[in-house]
Amino acid sequence: MSSPVGTGARRRTAAGVSGAVVLLAALDAYVVVTILATMLEDLQIPINRLERATPIITGYLLGYVAAMPLLGRLSDRLGRRPVIQLSLAGFAAGSILSAVAGSLTLLVVGRFVQGAAGGALLPVTFALVGDLWESRERPLPLGAVGATQEMGSVLGPLYGAGLAALIGWRGLFWVNVPLAAAAAWAIHRTLPHSGGRSEQRVDVGGGTLLALGLALAIVGLYNPDPEAAVLPAWGPWLLAGAVVVLAAFVVWERRSPVRLLDPAGIRAGPFSAALGASFLSGAALMVTLVDVPLLAQTLLGESNLGGALVLSRFLLALAAGAVVGGILARRAGERIVAVAGFLVAAGGYLLVSGWPIDVRAARHGWLGMSLPRLDIDLVMAGLGLGLVIAPLAAVALRASSPEQHGTASAGVVVARMMGMLVGIAALAAWGLHRFQELTADLVPPLPVGLEPAEFVRQLDVYEAAVRAALHVEYGEIFAITAWVAAAAALVSVGLGRRRAGAEPRPT
Repeated sequence: MSSPVGTGARRRTAAGVSGAVVLLAALDAYVVVTILATMLEDLQIPINRLERATPIITGYLLGYVAAMPLLGRLSDRLGRRPVIQLSLAGFAAGSILSAVAGSLTLLVVGRFVQGAAGGALLPVTFALVGDLWESRERPLPLGAVGATQEMGSVLGPLYGAGLAALIGWRGLFWVNVPLAAAAAWAIHRTLPHSGGRSEQRVDVGGGTLLALGLALAIVGLYNPDPEAAVLPAWGPWLLAGAVVVLAAFVVWERRSPVRLLDPAGIRAGPFSAALGASFLSGAALMVTLVDVPLLAQTLLGESNLGGALVLSRFLLALAAGAVVGGILARRAGERIVAVAGFLVAAGGYLLVSGWPIDVRAARHGWLGMSLPRLDIDLVMAGLGLGLVIAPLAAVALRASSPEQHGTASAGVVVARMMGMLVGIAALAAWGLHRFQELTADLVPPLPVGLEPAEFVRQLDVYEAAVRAALHVEYGEIFAITAWVAAAAALVSVGLGRRRAGAEPRPT
Protein backbone atom coordinates (compact mmCIF):
# COMPACT_ATOMS: atom_id res chain seq x y z
CA MET A 1 0.00 0.00 0.00
CA SER A 2 1.12 3.47 -0.69
CA SER A 3 1.31 6.08 2.00
CA PRO A 4 -1.51 8.60 2.43
CA VAL A 5 -1.60 11.16 -0.33
CA GLY A 6 -3.50 14.29 -1.13
CA THR A 7 -3.83 17.54 0.70
CA GLY A 8 -6.35 20.28 1.27
CA ALA A 9 -9.36 20.83 -0.94
CA ARG A 10 -8.44 18.13 -3.48
CA ARG A 11 -8.57 15.24 -1.05
CA ARG A 12 -11.72 16.60 0.61
CA THR A 13 -13.32 16.83 -2.82
CA ALA A 14 -12.29 13.27 -3.69
CA ALA A 15 -13.67 11.91 -0.41
CA GLY A 16 -16.81 14.03 -0.77
CA VAL A 17 -17.55 12.72 -4.25
CA SER A 18 -16.95 9.15 -3.08
CA GLY A 19 -19.24 9.78 -0.10
CA ALA A 20 -21.98 11.01 -2.44
CA VAL A 21 -21.63 7.76 -4.36
CA VAL A 22 -22.02 5.83 -1.09
CA LEU A 23 -25.23 7.78 -0.41
CA LEU A 24 -26.57 6.92 -3.88
CA ALA A 25 -26.12 3.19 -3.20
CA ALA A 26 -27.47 3.47 0.36
CA LEU A 27 -30.62 5.23 -0.83
CA ASP A 28 -31.44 2.38 -3.19
CA ALA A 29 -31.25 -0.14 -0.38
CA TYR A 30 -34.36 1.47 1.15
CA VAL A 31 -36.00 3.26 -1.76
CA VAL A 32 -38.64 0.60 -2.48
CA VAL A 33 -39.95 -0.05 1.04
CA THR A 34 -42.73 2.55 0.81
CA ILE A 35 -43.83 1.73 -2.75
CA LEU A 36 -44.03 -2.09 -2.69
CA ALA A 37 -47.82 -2.06 -3.07
CA THR A 38 -47.58 0.07 -6.24
CA MET A 39 -44.84 -2.12 -7.70
CA LEU A 40 -46.88 -5.26 -7.07
CA GLU A 41 -49.94 -3.73 -8.72
CA ASP A 42 -47.93 -2.76 -11.80
CA LEU A 43 -46.48 -6.27 -12.04
CA GLN A 44 -50.03 -7.67 -11.69
CA ILE A 45 -49.35 -9.36 -8.36
CA PRO A 46 -52.27 -9.14 -5.90
CA ILE A 47 -51.60 -7.30 -2.64
CA ASN A 48 -52.54 -10.39 -0.63
CA ARG A 49 -49.50 -12.13 -2.18
CA LEU A 50 -47.04 -9.78 -0.53
CA GLU A 51 -44.60 -12.63 0.06
CA ARG A 52 -43.67 -12.38 -3.61
CA ALA A 53 -42.39 -8.84 -3.09
CA THR A 54 -39.74 -9.69 -0.50
CA PRO A 55 -37.08 -10.67 -3.09
CA ILE A 56 -37.22 -7.08 -4.39
CA ILE A 57 -35.64 -6.08 -1.06
CA THR A 58 -33.62 -9.18 -0.23
CA GLY A 59 -32.13 -9.35 -3.74
CA TYR A 60 -30.53 -5.94 -3.29
CA LEU A 61 -29.36 -6.62 0.27
CA LEU A 62 -27.91 -10.01 -0.66
CA GLY A 63 -25.88 -8.52 -3.50
CA TYR A 64 -24.80 -5.62 -1.28
CA VAL A 65 -23.56 -7.80 1.57
CA ALA A 66 -21.98 -10.48 -0.60
CA ALA A 67 -20.00 -8.08 -2.79
CA MET A 68 -18.90 -5.60 -0.11
CA PRO A 69 -15.89 -7.45 1.36
CA LEU A 70 -14.72 -8.98 -1.92
CA LEU A 71 -14.74 -5.80 -3.98
CA GLY A 72 -13.23 -3.86 -1.11
CA ARG A 73 -10.26 -6.20 -1.20
CA LEU A 74 -10.18 -6.09 -4.99
CA SER A 75 -9.61 -2.34 -4.81
CA ASP A 76 -6.40 -3.05 -2.89
CA ARG A 77 -5.09 -4.77 -6.00
CA LEU A 78 -6.56 -2.74 -8.83
CA GLY A 79 -6.79 0.70 -7.22
CA ARG A 80 -9.75 2.65 -5.86
CA ARG A 81 -10.74 4.58 -8.96
CA PRO A 82 -11.23 1.68 -11.41
CA VAL A 83 -13.22 -0.35 -8.86
CA ILE A 84 -15.52 2.58 -8.06
CA GLN A 85 -16.07 3.28 -11.75
CA LEU A 86 -16.69 -0.39 -12.49
CA SER A 87 -19.19 -0.48 -9.61
CA LEU A 88 -20.99 2.61 -10.90
CA ALA A 89 -21.28 1.00 -14.34
CA GLY A 90 -22.76 -2.11 -12.74
CA PHE A 91 -25.10 0.01 -10.63
CA ALA A 92 -26.37 1.78 -13.75
CA ALA A 93 -26.84 -1.55 -15.55
CA GLY A 94 -28.80 -2.98 -12.62
CA SER A 95 -30.93 0.17 -12.52
CA ILE A 96 -31.76 -0.19 -16.22
CA LEU A 97 -32.74 -3.84 -15.72
CA SER A 98 -34.99 -2.83 -12.82
CA ALA A 99 -36.56 0.03 -14.77
CA VAL A 100 -37.53 -2.07 -17.79
CA ALA A 101 -38.50 -5.21 -15.84
CA GLY A 102 -41.81 -6.66 -16.96
CA SER A 103 -41.69 -9.52 -14.50
CA LEU A 104 -40.76 -10.00 -10.88
CA THR A 105 -37.85 -12.27 -11.83
CA LEU A 106 -36.15 -9.66 -14.01
CA LEU A 107 -36.76 -6.99 -11.37
CA VAL A 108 -35.08 -9.12 -8.70
CA VAL A 109 -32.12 -9.78 -11.01
CA GLY A 110 -31.78 -6.04 -11.62
CA ARG A 111 -31.94 -5.33 -7.89
CA PHE A 112 -29.28 -7.96 -7.19
CA VAL A 113 -26.94 -6.42 -9.77
CA GLN A 114 -27.60 -2.99 -8.24
CA GLY A 115 -26.81 -4.27 -4.77
CA ALA A 116 -23.66 -6.14 -5.79
CA ALA A 117 -22.31 -3.02 -7.51
CA GLY A 118 -23.37 -0.70 -4.68
CA GLY A 119 -21.86 -2.97 -2.05
CA ALA A 120 -18.34 -2.14 -3.19
CA LEU A 121 -18.68 1.59 -2.69
CA LEU A 122 -18.64 1.76 1.11
CA PRO A 123 -15.49 -0.28 1.85
CA VAL A 124 -13.64 1.26 -1.09
CA THR A 125 -14.47 4.75 0.20
CA PHE A 126 -13.30 3.75 3.69
CA ALA A 127 -10.06 2.50 2.12
CA LEU A 128 -9.77 5.75 0.17
CA VAL A 129 -9.86 7.67 3.44
CA GLY A 130 -6.94 5.53 4.57
CA ASP A 131 -5.08 6.44 1.38
CA LEU A 132 -5.67 10.19 1.68
CA TRP A 133 -5.38 10.86 5.44
CA GLU A 134 -2.76 10.02 8.03
CA SER A 135 -3.98 7.65 10.75
CA ARG A 136 -4.41 10.35 13.41
CA GLU A 137 -6.61 12.38 11.02
CA ARG A 138 -8.85 9.54 9.87
CA PRO A 139 -11.61 9.35 12.52
CA LEU A 140 -13.42 12.48 11.33
CA PRO A 141 -13.62 11.55 7.60
CA LEU A 142 -14.42 7.94 8.54
CA GLY A 143 -17.28 9.19 10.69
CA ALA A 144 -18.51 11.42 7.88
CA VAL A 145 -18.60 8.51 5.44
CA GLY A 146 -20.37 6.33 8.01
CA ALA A 147 -22.94 9.07 8.61
CA THR A 148 -23.53 9.28 4.86
CA GLN A 149 -24.29 5.56 4.79
CA GLU A 150 -26.74 6.02 7.69
CA MET A 151 -28.53 8.79 5.82
CA GLY A 152 -29.70 6.18 3.31
CA SER A 153 -32.01 4.57 5.87
CA VAL A 154 -33.43 7.97 6.84
CA LEU A 155 -33.84 9.51 3.40
CA GLY A 156 -34.39 6.41 1.24
CA PRO A 157 -38.05 5.68 2.06
CA LEU A 158 -39.04 9.36 1.79
CA TYR A 159 -36.99 9.83 -1.39
CA GLY A 160 -38.59 6.75 -2.94
CA ALA A 161 -42.17 7.71 -2.12
CA GLY A 162 -41.74 11.35 -3.12
CA LEU A 163 -39.97 10.71 -6.42
CA ALA A 164 -42.27 7.81 -7.34
CA ALA A 165 -45.26 10.12 -6.86
CA LEU A 166 -43.77 12.42 -9.51
CA ILE A 167 -42.25 10.06 -12.09
CA GLY A 168 -43.47 6.57 -11.14
CA TRP A 169 -41.54 3.74 -9.54
CA ARG A 170 -39.71 2.90 -12.76
CA GLY A 171 -38.50 6.49 -12.91
CA LEU A 172 -36.68 5.90 -9.62
CA PHE A 173 -34.35 3.52 -11.43
CA TRP A 174 -34.00 5.57 -14.61
CA VAL A 175 -32.80 8.53 -12.52
CA ASN A 176 -29.87 6.42 -11.31
CA VAL A 177 -28.39 6.19 -14.81
CA PRO A 178 -27.44 9.89 -15.27
CA LEU A 179 -26.54 10.11 -11.57
CA ALA A 180 -24.12 7.19 -11.91
CA ALA A 181 -22.65 8.69 -15.10
CA ALA A 182 -22.13 12.05 -13.40
CA ALA A 183 -20.55 10.35 -10.41
CA ALA A 184 -18.18 8.35 -12.65
CA TRP A 185 -17.08 11.55 -14.38
CA ALA A 186 -16.55 13.28 -11.03
CA ILE A 187 -14.56 10.29 -9.72
CA HIS A 188 -12.37 10.39 -12.84
CA ARG A 189 -11.71 14.11 -12.34
CA THR A 190 -11.09 14.13 -8.60
CA LEU A 191 -9.81 10.74 -7.46
CA PRO A 192 -6.02 10.35 -7.44
CA HIS A 193 -4.41 7.50 -9.32
CA SER A 194 -2.67 6.23 -6.20
CA GLY A 195 -4.30 3.90 -3.68
CA GLY A 196 -4.51 0.16 -3.93
CA ARG A 197 -2.05 -1.77 -6.07
CA SER A 198 -1.38 -4.20 -3.24
CA GLU A 199 0.10 -7.60 -4.08
CA GLN A 200 -2.11 -9.30 -1.46
CA ARG A 201 -4.47 -11.87 -2.96
CA VAL A 202 -8.25 -11.47 -2.71
CA ASP A 203 -10.09 -13.99 -0.55
CA VAL A 204 -12.37 -15.27 -3.28
CA GLY A 205 -12.98 -18.55 -1.43
CA GLY A 206 -14.17 -16.81 1.74
CA GLY A 207 -16.30 -14.35 -0.18
CA THR A 208 -17.93 -17.15 -2.17
CA LEU A 209 -18.72 -19.16 0.95
CA LEU A 210 -20.23 -16.12 2.68
CA ALA A 211 -22.39 -15.25 -0.34
CA LEU A 212 -23.50 -18.87 -0.80
CA GLY A 213 -24.40 -19.27 2.88
CA LEU A 214 -26.49 -16.10 2.89
CA ALA A 215 -28.18 -17.02 -0.40
CA LEU A 216 -29.14 -20.46 0.94
CA ALA A 217 -30.60 -18.88 4.08
CA ILE A 218 -32.65 -16.33 2.12
CA VAL A 219 -33.98 -18.87 -0.39
CA GLY A 220 -34.75 -21.26 2.46
CA LEU A 221 -36.84 -18.60 4.20
CA TYR A 222 -38.62 -17.51 1.01
CA ASN A 223 -42.01 -19.18 0.85
CA PRO A 224 -44.06 -18.51 -2.30
CA ASP A 225 -47.07 -20.29 -0.72
CA PRO A 226 -47.29 -19.42 2.99
CA GLU A 227 -50.78 -20.88 3.42
CA ALA A 228 -49.56 -24.39 4.26
CA ALA A 229 -46.55 -23.71 6.50
CA VAL A 230 -44.09 -21.08 7.66
CA LEU A 231 -41.30 -22.57 5.52
CA PRO A 232 -41.48 -24.11 2.05
CA ALA A 233 -40.81 -27.83 1.64
CA TRP A 234 -37.18 -27.13 0.74
CA GLY A 235 -36.76 -24.58 3.53
CA PRO A 236 -35.34 -26.77 6.35
CA TRP A 237 -32.85 -28.40 3.99
CA LEU A 238 -31.57 -25.11 2.62
CA LEU A 239 -31.36 -23.57 6.09
CA ALA A 240 -29.35 -26.56 7.28
CA GLY A 241 -27.13 -26.14 4.23
CA ALA A 242 -26.70 -22.45 5.08
CA VAL A 243 -25.52 -23.36 8.58
CA VAL A 244 -22.99 -25.83 7.15
CA VAL A 245 -21.69 -23.37 4.54
CA LEU A 246 -21.39 -20.50 7.05
CA ALA A 247 -19.57 -22.83 9.45
CA ALA A 248 -17.23 -23.69 6.58
CA PHE A 249 -16.74 -19.95 6.04
CA VAL A 250 -15.65 -19.54 9.68
CA VAL A 251 -13.20 -22.44 9.37
CA TRP A 252 -11.89 -21.04 6.07
CA GLU A 253 -11.32 -17.62 7.61
CA ARG A 254 -9.35 -19.17 10.47
CA ARG A 255 -7.02 -21.10 8.16
CA SER A 256 -6.79 -19.04 4.98
CA PRO A 257 -3.60 -17.00 4.48
CA VAL A 258 -5.77 -14.15 3.12
CA ARG A 259 -8.98 -13.18 4.86
CA LEU A 260 -11.94 -10.90 4.38
CA LEU A 261 -11.33 -9.57 7.92
CA ASP A 262 -7.99 -10.13 9.59
CA PRO A 263 -8.58 -10.66 13.34
CA ALA A 264 -5.03 -9.54 14.21
CA GLY A 265 -5.22 -6.43 16.36
CA ILE A 266 -8.97 -6.76 16.99
CA ARG A 267 -10.36 -7.26 20.50
CA ALA A 268 -12.75 -10.09 19.84
CA GLY A 269 -15.17 -9.58 22.75
CA PRO A 270 -16.28 -5.97 22.23
CA PHE A 271 -16.04 -6.26 18.45
CA SER A 272 -18.24 -9.38 18.38
CA ALA A 273 -20.77 -7.68 20.66
CA ALA A 274 -20.87 -4.67 18.35
CA LEU A 275 -21.47 -6.93 15.34
CA GLY A 276 -24.17 -8.92 17.16
CA ALA A 277 -26.00 -5.81 18.33
CA SER A 278 -25.73 -4.30 14.84
CA PHE A 279 -27.21 -7.47 13.35
CA LEU A 280 -30.22 -7.30 15.68
CA SER A 281 -30.67 -3.56 15.13
CA GLY A 282 -30.74 -4.19 11.37
CA ALA A 283 -33.49 -6.78 11.77
CA ALA A 284 -35.60 -4.38 13.84
CA LEU A 285 -34.93 -1.52 11.42
CA MET A 286 -36.02 -3.44 8.33
CA VAL A 287 -39.21 -4.70 9.97
CA THR A 288 -40.09 -1.09 10.75
CA LEU A 289 -39.22 0.25 7.30
CA VAL A 290 -41.41 -2.34 5.60
CA ASP A 291 -44.31 -2.80 8.00
CA VAL A 292 -45.06 0.77 9.09
CA PRO A 293 -45.79 1.99 5.51
CA LEU A 294 -47.78 -1.19 4.80
CA LEU A 295 -49.77 -0.71 8.00
CA ALA A 296 -50.49 2.88 7.04
CA GLN A 297 -51.59 1.87 3.54
CA THR A 298 -53.67 -1.19 4.48
CA LEU A 299 -55.22 -0.13 7.80
CA LEU A 300 -55.19 3.66 7.65
CA GLY A 301 -55.96 4.04 3.94
CA GLU A 302 -52.85 6.10 3.20
CA SER A 303 -51.20 6.45 -0.21
CA ASN A 304 -47.54 5.56 -0.82
CA LEU A 305 -46.55 9.10 0.07
CA GLY A 306 -48.86 9.12 3.06
CA GLY A 307 -47.32 5.88 4.30
CA ALA A 308 -43.87 7.43 3.93
CA LEU A 309 -45.00 10.45 5.94
CA VAL A 310 -46.25 8.16 8.72
CA LEU A 311 -42.84 6.45 8.68
CA SER A 312 -41.13 9.86 8.79
CA ARG A 313 -41.87 10.09 12.53
CA PHE A 314 -39.63 7.09 13.04
CA LEU A 315 -36.99 8.22 10.55
CA LEU A 316 -36.61 11.75 11.94
CA ALA A 317 -36.32 10.35 15.46
CA LEU A 318 -33.72 7.85 14.16
CA ALA A 319 -31.61 10.68 12.77
CA ALA A 320 -31.95 12.77 15.94
CA GLY A 321 -31.09 9.75 18.07
CA ALA A 322 -27.93 9.14 16.05
CA VAL A 323 -26.69 12.65 16.91
CA VAL A 324 -27.72 12.46 20.57
CA GLY A 325 -26.23 8.98 20.90
CA GLY A 326 -22.84 10.22 19.76
CA ILE A 327 -22.89 13.04 22.32
CA LEU A 328 -24.03 10.81 25.17
CA ALA A 329 -21.58 8.02 24.32
CA ARG A 330 -18.69 10.46 24.50
CA ARG A 331 -19.72 11.48 28.02
CA ALA A 332 -21.21 8.33 29.52
CA GLY A 333 -19.52 5.56 27.53
CA GLU A 334 -20.76 3.43 24.66
CA ARG A 335 -22.15 0.48 26.60
CA ILE A 336 -24.65 2.33 28.77
CA VAL A 337 -25.95 4.36 25.83
CA ALA A 338 -26.34 1.29 23.61
CA VAL A 339 -28.15 -0.71 26.30
CA ALA A 340 -30.43 2.23 27.12
CA GLY A 341 -31.13 2.89 23.43
CA PHE A 342 -32.18 -0.69 22.74
CA LEU A 343 -34.41 -0.73 25.84
CA VAL A 344 -36.09 2.50 24.72
CA ALA A 345 -36.63 0.96 21.26
CA ALA A 346 -38.05 -2.22 22.83
CA GLY A 347 -40.52 -0.10 24.80
CA GLY A 348 -41.53 1.76 21.65
CA TYR A 349 -42.11 -1.43 19.68
CA LEU A 350 -44.11 -2.91 22.55
CA LEU A 351 -46.37 0.15 22.45
CA VAL A 352 -46.71 -0.13 18.66
CA SER A 353 -47.72 -3.80 19.02
CA GLY A 354 -50.75 -2.68 21.05
CA TRP A 355 -52.06 -0.14 18.52
CA PRO A 356 -55.80 -0.13 17.86
CA ILE A 357 -56.92 -0.34 14.24
CA ASP A 358 -57.56 3.42 14.09
CA VAL A 359 -54.39 4.46 15.87
CA ARG A 360 -54.70 8.04 14.64
CA ALA A 361 -57.51 8.59 17.14
CA ALA A 362 -55.61 6.97 20.03
CA ARG A 363 -53.93 9.07 22.72
CA HIS A 364 -51.51 8.54 25.59
CA GLY A 365 -52.57 10.14 28.85
CA TRP A 366 -49.09 10.68 30.30
CA LEU A 367 -48.19 13.26 32.95
CA GLY A 368 -51.60 14.83 32.68
CA MET A 369 -51.18 15.38 28.94
CA SER A 370 -53.04 13.88 25.99
CA LEU A 371 -50.37 12.83 23.48
CA PRO A 372 -50.96 11.34 20.00
CA ARG A 373 -50.07 7.67 20.27
CA LEU A 374 -48.96 7.16 16.68
CA ASP A 375 -46.40 9.96 16.95
CA ILE A 376 -45.11 9.10 20.42
CA ASP A 377 -44.68 5.37 19.83
CA LEU A 378 -42.87 5.72 16.49
CA VAL A 379 -40.63 8.48 17.83
CA MET A 380 -39.76 6.32 20.82
CA ALA A 381 -38.79 3.34 18.64
CA GLY A 382 -36.80 5.52 16.22
CA LEU A 383 -35.03 7.46 18.94
CA GLY A 384 -33.99 4.24 20.65
CA LEU A 385 -32.54 2.67 17.50
CA GLY A 386 -30.84 5.95 16.61
CA LEU A 387 -29.12 6.18 19.99
CA VAL A 388 -27.17 2.95 19.34
CA ILE A 389 -25.65 3.87 15.95
CA ALA A 390 -22.69 5.94 17.18
CA PRO A 391 -21.83 3.72 20.19
CA LEU A 392 -21.69 0.55 18.08
CA ALA A 393 -19.47 2.22 15.47
CA ALA A 394 -17.25 3.69 18.19
CA VAL A 395 -16.78 0.30 19.86
CA ALA A 396 -15.80 -1.25 16.52
CA LEU A 397 -13.15 1.46 16.10
CA ARG A 398 -11.69 1.23 19.62
CA ALA A 399 -11.68 -2.58 19.39
CA SER A 400 -9.49 -2.49 16.25
CA SER A 401 -6.13 -1.09 15.29
CA PRO A 402 -6.01 2.20 13.34
CA GLU A 403 -4.97 0.31 10.22
CA GLN A 404 -8.23 -1.66 10.34
CA HIS A 405 -10.64 1.17 11.13
CA GLY A 406 -12.13 1.17 7.66
CA THR A 407 -12.65 -2.59 7.62
CA ALA A 408 -14.03 -2.58 11.17
CA SER A 409 -16.48 0.21 10.38
CA ALA A 410 -17.60 -1.57 7.24
CA GLY A 411 -18.02 -4.73 9.36
CA VAL A 412 -20.63 -2.99 11.51
CA VAL A 413 -22.54 -1.95 8.38
CA VAL A 414 -22.30 -5.47 6.94
CA ALA A 415 -23.64 -6.93 10.20
CA ARG A 416 -26.58 -4.54 10.16
CA MET A 417 -27.29 -5.31 6.49
CA MET A 418 -27.19 -9.03 7.26
CA GLY A 419 -29.68 -8.43 10.06
CA MET A 420 -31.93 -6.55 7.63
CA LEU A 421 -31.58 -9.37 5.12
CA VAL A 422 -32.50 -12.10 7.59
CA GLY A 423 -35.10 -9.89 9.27
CA ILE A 424 -37.14 -9.23 6.13
CA ALA A 425 -36.87 -12.89 5.05
CA ALA A 426 -38.03 -14.12 8.46
CA LEU A 427 -40.78 -11.49 8.50
CA ALA A 428 -42.08 -12.76 5.19
CA ALA A 429 -41.80 -16.42 6.22
CA TRP A 430 -43.63 -16.06 9.52
CA GLY A 431 -45.81 -12.97 9.11
CA LEU A 432 -47.37 -13.93 5.81
CA HIS A 433 -48.04 -17.47 7.00
CA ARG A 434 -49.74 -15.98 10.03
CA PHE A 435 -51.87 -13.75 7.80
CA GLN A 436 -52.92 -16.74 5.72
CA GLU A 437 -53.87 -18.56 8.93
CA LEU A 438 -56.00 -15.66 10.10
CA THR A 439 -57.81 -15.34 6.75
CA ALA A 440 -58.11 -19.03 5.86
CA ASP A 441 -61.87 -19.09 6.47
CA LEU A 442 -62.62 -15.83 4.68
CA VAL A 443 -64.28 -16.07 1.28
CA PRO A 444 -64.60 -12.87 -0.80
CA PRO A 445 -68.20 -12.29 -1.96
CA LEU A 446 -69.07 -12.50 -5.63
CA PRO A 447 -71.62 -10.16 -7.25
CA VAL A 448 -73.34 -13.03 -9.05
CA GLY A 449 -76.85 -13.61 -7.75
CA LEU A 450 -76.71 -10.79 -5.21
CA GLU A 451 -78.49 -7.51 -5.07
CA PRO A 452 -76.02 -4.59 -5.36
CA ALA A 453 -76.75 -3.41 -1.83
CA GLU A 454 -76.24 -6.92 -0.40
CA PHE A 455 -73.01 -7.37 -2.34
CA VAL A 456 -71.67 -4.07 -0.97
CA ARG A 457 -72.64 -5.12 2.56
CA GLN A 458 -70.90 -8.50 2.27
CA LEU A 459 -67.86 -6.87 0.72
CA ASP A 460 -67.64 -4.41 3.61
CA VAL A 461 -67.82 -7.30 6.08
CA TYR A 462 -65.09 -9.18 4.20
CA GLU A 463 -62.78 -6.16 4.02
CA ALA A 464 -63.29 -5.45 7.72
CA ALA A 465 -62.32 -9.05 8.52
CA VAL A 466 -59.18 -8.72 6.37
CA ARG A 467 -58.23 -5.51 8.16
CA ALA A 468 -58.76 -7.22 11.51
CA ALA A 469 -56.43 -10.06 10.43
CA LEU A 470 -53.79 -7.56 9.31
CA HIS A 471 -54.15 -5.75 12.62
CA VAL A 472 -53.44 -8.95 14.55
CA GLU A 473 -50.50 -9.80 12.29
CA TYR A 474 -48.89 -6.37 12.64
CA GLY A 475 -49.34 -6.44 16.40
CA GLU A 476 -47.60 -9.80 16.71
CA ILE A 477 -44.77 -8.75 14.39
CA PHE A 478 -44.00 -5.61 16.42
CA ALA A 479 -44.20 -7.60 19.67
CA ILE A 480 -41.51 -9.93 18.28
CA THR A 481 -39.49 -6.87 17.24
CA ALA A 482 -39.64 -5.62 20.82
CA TRP A 483 -38.05 -8.89 21.93
CA VAL A 484 -35.36 -8.51 19.25
CA ALA A 485 -34.50 -5.04 20.61
CA ALA A 486 -34.43 -6.41 24.16
CA ALA A 487 -32.05 -9.17 23.04
CA ALA A 488 -29.83 -6.51 21.44
CA ALA A 489 -29.73 -4.67 24.79
CA LEU A 490 -28.50 -7.88 26.42
CA VAL A 491 -25.83 -8.39 23.73
CA SER A 492 -24.71 -4.76 24.18
CA VAL A 493 -23.65 -5.52 27.74
CA GLY A 494 -20.63 -7.18 26.11
CA LEU A 495 -19.46 -3.94 24.48
CA GLY A 496 -17.08 -3.32 27.36
CA ARG A 497 -16.75 -0.42 29.73
CA ARG A 498 -14.97 2.83 29.04
CA ARG A 499 -14.78 5.76 31.35
CA ALA A 500 -15.55 9.11 29.74
CA GLY A 501 -12.45 10.84 28.49
CA ALA A 502 -10.20 7.86 29.10
CA GLU A 503 -8.48 5.65 26.58
CA PRO A 504 -9.82 2.10 26.49
CA ARG A 505 -7.75 -0.34 28.46
CA PRO A 506 -6.29 -3.19 26.45
CA THR A 507 -7.68 -6.60 27.10
